[in-house]
This record gives sequence, C-alpha cells and structure tokens, in this order.
Amino acid sequence: MSASSERRLGDRIARELYRSPEYLDDAVLGEYVEQVWRKLLEAARRRGELPQELDERFAWELLLIRDRSVNAFALPGGYMGVHLGLIAAVASEDELASVLAHETSHITQRHIARMLGRQSNQAPWLLGAMILGALAASSNPSAAGAMIVGGQAAAVQGQLNFSRDMEREADRVGYGVMTQAGFNPRGFVSMFEKLQQANRFNDTGSFPYLRSHPLTTERIADMQARQQLLAPGPAESLTMSHAMLAARARVLANPEVDSLRAAIAQADGANFDQMSPAQQAGALYGAVMGALGLREFGQAQGWLDRLGALVRNDTHALYEQRLLAIEHALAADERPRAQQLLAAAAAMPQAQQSRPLLFLRARAWTQGKRAREAAEQLQVWLAARPHDAQAWQLLSAAYAAQGQTLRAIRAEAEVQAARLDYAAAQDRLRAAQELARQGQATDHIEASIIDTRSREIESLLREQALER
Repeated sequence: MSASSERRLGDRIARELYRSPEYLDDAVLGEYVEQVWRKLLEAARRRGELPQELDERFAWELLLIRDRSVNAFALPGGYMGVHLGLIAAVASEDELASVLAHETSHITQRHIARMLGRQSNQAPWLLGAMILGALAASSNPSAAGAMIVGGQAAAVQGQLNFSRDMEREADRVGYGVMTQAGFNPRGFVSMFEKLQQANRFNDTGSFPYLRSHPLTTERIADMQARQQLLAPGPAESLTMSHAMLAARARVLANPEVDSLRAAIAQADGANFDQMSPAQQAGALYGAVMGALGLREFGQAQGWLDRLGALVRNDTHALYEQRLLAIEHALAADERPRAQQLLAAAAAMPQAQQSRPLLFLRARAWTQGKRAREAAEQLQVWLAARPHDAQAWQLLSAAYAAQGQTLRAIRAEAEVQAARLDYAAAQDRLRAAQELARQGQATDHIEASIIDTRSREIESLLREQALER
C-alpha cells in the first residue's frame, strides 16, 4: 500500500469518527495532548524514524474520543485517537507520552500498511469498514456488527491486530522516541502497569481495536528490565496542572448528572484535607466543571476562588484556572468579568499561540460587539491552520454577528470540509451561491472565493466516488 493510499483510507475512517457523537474537540485537552505529541513527532524526525514522505503526506491529526476506557489507537494515514479515559488515568505527561510514542511508532513503522498488504485479496475499503466497526465496538457492540460488512471481513479481524513482533517494535521505537523527546522513561514502565490493570476491566469480548491490548509477559518483562537499567531517581510526581486536566477529562468523558454531582462531592468530601495539593487542585477543578454542567454558577464561583488561591504560585496551574474562570464567566453571561479575565490570561507566558484562549476570546468578543476583531484574529489563525474546524465555526459566528451572511455560510462549509465531509461542504457552498445569485449578497470577492472552493470540493467528491 502506498503512502497516498494509506492516507485516503485514514481519511475515510476519520470522516466517520468526526461524525460520531463520541468525537470531542475540546481546545483545552486537545492543546495539552497535542503539545506532548508534537514533541514526540519532532523527536521521531531527529531519530530518522519519521520518513519525509510520511511526514509530508500523512495528516498527523489528533482526535479526542469521549470514552472512559484507558485507550489510544493509531489509524492509517497519520491519525491518532485518544480516549478521555486515558488522559484521566495517567499520572503525568511522561505516562501519556509513553502511550502516544507507542502508537506513533505503529504509524511511522507503517504497521497498518504492512498488515493490510498481507491481505492482498481484500479490498482496502472493505478493510476500512471493518476497522470502523472495531472502533465502534467499545461503545456500541451491536452497531459494530452492522459496520463490519460480510463474513470475509470478520474472518480477518484477528489478523488485523498488530502482531507481537510489531508490538515489540513499537515498544522499542516508542521508548527511544520518548526519551529523545526529553520525557522520563519511567513513565513507559509505570504506564504498562496501568494498562495491564485497565485491560482487566476494558475487555468486553467485543472486537478489539487495531492494537492488541493484552500485554504479553515478555513485553512486561522487557519494560521491567529497562527500568533496572535506569539511573536511580524518583519517578515524576503528579503536578497540579496535570491533575486539573485529568479532572476535566473525567467530567467530559461522563457528563451525566450523577457523574457531575460526584465530581462536586469529591471536593466536599471528608478526606479532602488528606489529599496532596495536586490532588486537591484536581478535585476543585472537577467540582467547578461539575457545577458548570449543572449550571450552578454561584457554587462554581466558590470552587474557582478556592482553586485560584491553591494554585497562585504555580504558573501552569494558574493559567488553567484562569481559562476555566473565563469559561465560567461566559457561561454565566458575565461579559465584563470575562473581559477582565481574558486580559489577565493574555498577559501570561502560556498565552502565546494558545488555542483555547483564542477561542474563548473569540466567543467573548463576538458576544460583546467586537465580532470584527474576533474575525480578524481567527483569520490569522486559520491562515496557518486551515483544517481547524472549530476555528471555522467560531469565524462563521463572528461573520454572522456582523451581518456578513455570505462569509458565514462559506465558513460553515469549511467546517464540514475540515471534517472531511465534502458532500455537506458542497451543500453549504451551493446555498451561498444561490444567495449570491438572488442578489442578497454584494460581496463579489467572497462570491468568487465560494465558486473556486465549490470546484475544489467537487473534485474531491469525484475522487471519493472513484475510490468506492
């Protein structure tokens, strides 16, 4: 399988994942996982593990999945899926990096293409449908059965799981990439113990993901041997900022009322004083998230104040607390306070190129009659990141607030294009073209851009039709 074919297969699978209700684009968690992954990719380039062809052709896109299981998975074409349950379970960036390094190595070593290449008598798109069924199995096993088409595809499911040799290679390469990136290698060892424990609860007997999760005794022994070779030193301890983001992942993974009240109860519990400061920060952050989910804004403010006092000397944790405070102010419709908090957060070092801060500012400015400024900042962001669907969505809202209907509709089309749903994108572009033909829009430059994009999307749709 060529790199281009693998990318097209990955696009097809990713398109279905983007449509799934389990897909979540949370800017705060996404930025946290992304910065870990980007360090690993840079280390893979330096080590020569990431060939230039794959670097240029593959998507290298991260997808967050609203699932409580401790899991991550590699997909064809450079896509990586991360469950919120994984972020909630890891105790440090090092443990998270160990899982991402392992899965990234499956991609860079082209394990997926090598496996599919063995099935030379199978149509790639049939295998793609089977992979989608495997991904659906964790949340809806009955739906997975419908997505896995034909007995032939089901018969090779076991062969699609990564072989033990590939798992060992991903361990070895991933370990080297992780250490090259500057992460503590002890995170790899401790994460194996967590995965082994999690597998006892995650295994439902349904179709597994691409990677064969059960850890062999040999792989565990290999990690234990690596640990013995390490220089003496403590493992990385839980930090306030990580504890806070892990709490966010737990709440977002299960936003039901009982779960939200349980998050609040943790900060109210009798054992709160026995927690470490990092654990207390996580409990308070979770309580704020729970109260926001229940729209109990007064209670949320109390937890926010306590959290701010606790993390005031930790700049990373303080930045996360201020982002959460801005979310609270916007949800409670406290616009003046949101503007004050935005200014305070923007003055911090972490604000440089911060996606969550940009999006919170865009929301606040669009609501506060500064939509033009919001649109200008989003345009700059999208010039460098044209596949950011949420940024396009915010830009559409900013255009609509200014009465620029044609631009708003085109931005809606770009949202769908960024999520690889070209048919939906074409529908929006045709609606914009019809609006222009009726003379209800006088932006002739924008109308010309829409015509050009419509032809480009039509070409992509024809390519998709040929691939089926």
